[in-house]
Amino acid sequence: MFDLVIYNGVIVNSSTIIYPPSYIGIKNEKIACISTEPLTGTRSIDAKGGFITPGGIDAHVHVSQPCTSDTFDSATRSSICGGTTSFVCFATQERGVKSAIPDLKNYLALADGKCYCDYAMHMIVTDPTPTFLEEEMPIIVKDYGITSVKVYMTYKIWSVNDKQILQVLIMGRKLGVTTMIHAENNDVIEFLIDKFEKTGQTEPYFHAASRPFICEDEASYRAISLANTVDQALLIVHMSTKESMAHVRKAQTKNCPIYSETCPQYLFLTSEYLKSHTHEHKTTPVIDDGYEIEVSQNDSFQGAKYICSPPIRETQDELEGVWQAIENGTVTVYSSDHSPCNYDDKEGKKKGLKEDGSMDFAVVPNGLPGVETRLPLLFCYGVETGRISPQRFVEVSSTNPAALYGMSSFKGSIDIGLDADLVIWYPKGEMKPFKLTNEMLHHDIDHTPFAGMTFTNWPRYSILRGKVVWDRDNGGLKEVVPEGKYLKRGRSTMTMKRSEVPPKYFY
Repeated sequence: MFDLVIYNGVIVNSSTIIYPPSYIGIKNEKIACISTEPLTGTRSIDAKGGFITPGGIDAHVHVSQPCTSDTFDSATRSSICGGTTSFVCFATQERGVKSAIPDLKNYLALADGKCYCDYAMHMIVTDPTPTFLEEEMPIIVKDYGITSVKVYMTYKIWSVNDKQILQVLIMGRKLGVTTMIHAENNDVIEFLIDKFEKTGQTEPYFHAASRPFICEDEASYRAISLANTVDQALLIVHMSTKESMAHVRKAQTKNCPIYSETCPQYLFLTSEYLKSHTHEHKTTPVIDDGYEIEVSQNDSFQGAKYICSPPIRETQDELEGVWQAIENGTVTVYSSDHSPCNYDDKEGKKKGLKEDGSMDFAVVPNGLPGVETRLPLLFCYGVETGRISPQRFVEVSSTNPAALYGMSSFKGSIDIGLDADLVIWYPKGEMKPFKLTNEMLHHDIDHTPFAGMTFTNWPRYSILRGKVVWDRDNGGLKEVVPEGKYLKRGRSTMTMKRSEVPPKYFY
């Protein structure tokens, strides 16, 4: 007798697809059996012919940080409702501190007992001193299971120089750590920001203009060159242009271990949103002679909602280039880069709106909400339109993130012995299409950049380690007490030599 049996669905892995009759038997939080013969369980779910995919893994999430408005509670709740059953967020080594471990412990404490999905940590490295690299990083890897680091080529408070990047890459090779990089040319960006400020061009649109595609193009090429110099794997995060993707693809054709991540905003949004949303009107009720009347107000700063880095690009051609990189295999992982700030907040997006009505895009916090909409967007506009196969969907959203970040032994696939993290989708055409509003989502953010988009599917069920935590047709979120677990991770199987990878990792 299994704890849960799921049947009559199309089981999808990154390289296989199994049509009904098919049964998944779950016992003690794990997938215990996959069968074509009927199984008996304490509870059964009829998938009704819909796809069954592994739980989503979002490997790029920023929460409970000074520049974000989402907490672990709200972000993980939102994740579950969008089919993401695990995410990886960022602890930060602050520059100049004696030790990063106290800050890491404090950040882990913010998440403890407050997460609806499972979670893990990356470490942002801002000060790669010999003490940190040689003494602290081995402890962080061994004791905390943090086997990935991120470095920045931009932002003064976090950026590191090329020499330091090389030092981090060499450390990564020694410890089996995945190195991630935010690749934009900081000097060009600062030069352009200065120019725009001197000419008074500081509306939200000029954020995108201050970070043209050449910044990512040049920095991506340089990052790949640095990785190749020390023969080390590298993931370039949130890639947004076809030009930078071409550098990755060229490296991959030479069998260099260079990987690419992209995000929904670079598939669906253009910089026109920074302009076209600057003249929306909202109405505010006021009392006049005892009567409530609606007064129209012009809010010319709405475009600030779409400020992120790298910026959303200018043309549909650029979006098409990123889509093609997903289709042809250049993109390794698909993440949200969830880093939200509330709009109506003087410390959020409206930090760039001054009392005299003038604007300053340069001080607006970067980032968009997206952890809940990430999977439905790619499923609706990728799988259901035929742009990508269901297997490719699983590969970039679950299996590859698990492999790249040392979770393949327990996450990322529907396989015996792995955690029973599953998403069940509606059969195509069964769910009534709807236009998204922010009120439909479960985050604590006052907007979504994808409002107004039409969705033809959404996770019907989200299952975390064998427990149904989201049932869209029967009340939605089922989890009253957060039961997400911290994930201590192993070494990335995508950065190992093939001879080093245990046989069980091959499917």
